[in-house]
Amino acid sequence: MKYRVTITQDEDGMFVAEAPSLPGCVSQGNTRDEALHNIKEAVQAYVESLRKHNEPIPPSIAEETIEV
Repeated sequence: MKYRVTITQDEDGMFVAEAPSLPGCVSQGNTRDEALHNIKEAVQAYVESLRKHNEPIPPSIAEETIEV
């Protein structure tokens, strides 16, 4: 499954990663790579929890990029 994540840097220099389609699924790291690794683990745990509780799982995304 694929989920869109956003990564921003906060005022303290930490990288904050969030999965907008999974409410409350947020993580962070000292580097972009660490934040990306941590949000991947958070998304996996989030989806596993939804499955365990028989909750609906948000659909995977399909995204394209174009050059103009």
